[in-house]
Amino acid sequence: MKTKIVYSEKCLGYGTWHIEGPQRVKTTHEILQSKGYEFVEPKPATDDQILSVHDADYLFNVKKGLVEDSDTPAYKNIFEFASLSVGGALLASKINGFSIIRPPGHHVGRSGNALGVYTRGFCYFNNIAITVKESGKKTLILDIDGHHGNGTQEIFQGDEKVTYLSLHQSPNYPGTGSFTEGNSINFALQKDLGGKCYLETLDKALAMLDLTKFEAVAVSAGFDTHTGDLATLGLVEQDYFEIGKRVAKLKKPAFFVLEGGYVGQNVGLDIDSFLRGYEENL
Repeated sequence: MKTKIVYSEKCLGYGTWHIEGPQRVKTTHEILQSKGYEFVEPKPATDDQILSVHDADYLFNVKKGLVEDSDTPAYKNIFEFASLSVGGALLASKINGFSIIRPPGHHVGRSGNALGVYTRGFCYFNNIAITVKESGKKTLILDIDGHHGNGTQEIFQGDEKVTYLSLHQSPNYPGTGSFTEGNSINFALQKDLGGKCYLETLDKALAMLDLTKFEAVAVSAGFDTHTGDLATLGLVEQDYFEIGKRVAKLKKPAFFVLEGGYVGQNVGLDIDSFLRGYEENL
């Protein structure tokens, strides 16, 4: 496999009781290891890198553990885990790899809660947004998580360098993304619509874009769209192969950052399927 996986065992060290728990990534790592992927370990992001997107008060609050909401616990030392996850995304961007480090990030805005949503949906820093901002490249962010990335949309709304494209289940948390607004292109999809309709929608969405505008593609890679997961769109393993094919056919340097997907057995196999589709069509 060409695509390297960014991973650190340190990310398993918190949140054993929560649905966004370590087991999903532990199992994902074990499956990808059995498939022969090469793993690389990141360093934590610096404060300056995090501040490229988040405001100083919010960074302070994460460091002090003042971030509890009904979905998103204030775990002990969460800053260390969250900054390592940002570092994973930054490294994935540099090597065109896939970061499977937790926690996820796409629900976090500049100062925490985004677009009026009451929680941060298991997220602490917006990993992919920080990475795109730090790159300075004209970037297409493709969000295939089953939940709309309200934080990513908020951060980049009106940014001429970035287009945000999301396909997500609706109605569902966070309740945003029901319409397209400027450089934020949203497709709100019915629960369990199935792979055929999903891929038709993705093809339609990608056809709307002027690909000459972009230097890179960043994928918020959530797998909670898998049948039976938290934001199921009725997708199965083979559908992620087809999604990977479409990303490859954009003919741009790409990197991938894990968002949701809460059944580790499915996530590991879906990532492998996605990357095989991607690599076979480069």
